[in-house]
Amino acid sequence: MKKNPSNKQRWGQFKANKRGYYSLWIFSFLFLLSLVAEVWVNDKPIMVSYNSHWYFPIVQDIPEQQLGGDFDISTDYRDPYMVEQINKKGWMIWPIVPFYYDSINYELTTAAPSAPDAINWLGTDDQGRDVVARLVYGFRISVIFALSLTLISSVIGIFIGAIQGYYGGKIDLIGQRLLEIWEGLPMLFMLIILASFVEPTFTWLLGLMVLFSWPSLVSVVRAEFLRGRHLDYVKASKALGVTDSKIMFKHILPNAMIATLTFMPYLFTGALTTLTSLDFLGFGLPLGSASLGEMISQGKDNLQAPWLAITAFISLSSILVLLVFIGEAARDAFDPRKVL
Repeated sequence: MKKNPSNKQRWGQFKANKRGYYSLWIFSFLFLLSLVAEVWVNDKPIMVSYNSHWYFPIVQDIPEQQLGGDFDISTDYRDPYMVEQINKKGWMIWPIVPFYYDSINYELTTAAPSAPDAINWLGTDDQGRDVVARLVYGFRISVIFALSLTLISSVIGIFIGAIQGYYGGKIDLIGQRLLEIWEGLPMLFMLIILASFVEPTFTWLLGLMVLFSWPSLVSVVRAEFLRGRHLDYVKASKALGVTDSKIMFKHILPNAMIATLTFMPYLFTGALTTLTSLDFLGFGLPLGSASLGEMISQGKDNLQAPWLAITAFISLSSILVLLVFIGEAARDAFDPRKVL
């Protein structure tokens, strides 16, 4: 299959923006690391050898009776008794960061929040939970949430914008008036009100935010379809009896996607910051979940522990800078005025 020369040129223009190109690699690497966080950030050993048998606690639940314990319950690998029993007839390989996002370090020598040390590299929060672990898992869930929100909102926004722009007339007029009313609602306040009725979950919160995020792309797609429906090849397709759906999504949509793809990185950034804001205010993910907003809240509530605020600020600002640089590079890649 021959490569599309336009896509090759766009990729070349994207690479020409060095900040965006390297930011994409850095962000992708960090996200891939977070996807396998259970391997290197976990309060369970990667592998346990006991009595000439190998076990993998990060993927299986092992009763402590199989490892020299007394009860048929899940093994607590930090229990000094279990550590002694396992070490008598075997060994354990621990992850680089031996904490999960909700595990508490009961061996702290100072009151929580504790300062960074050799065990807790970025210290602990006011509940004794490791900051590195919460940062890694908070980053992962925030990116997955923002990515899901961006994709779902884009599909809905592109579909509605295509319908309005292609058919025009009363459909476009009524659609625009409804859209103006919907966009006039204060999104953050509405999300807070709706989230206060039920205990928020990942899916529930995603559904609520989709309700207010999809209009972002409607105007962009609508403008492209309003322009595209008057082009000669579209009129010729109608004259030949080609169906409206085929004209919309096979002929006009590929051209409209250029403006849409340029806008999507900024939609992604907005989704991530909105989730962070809700978590900071206490209306986001369920209580105890790892999140960037909760880390910011920890920094605000514990001014005597500056490492919490510094970690939250540096991590969130670094993520947003990377995303902005990627968005700028994507804008340059799809800009027809840019020539290599």
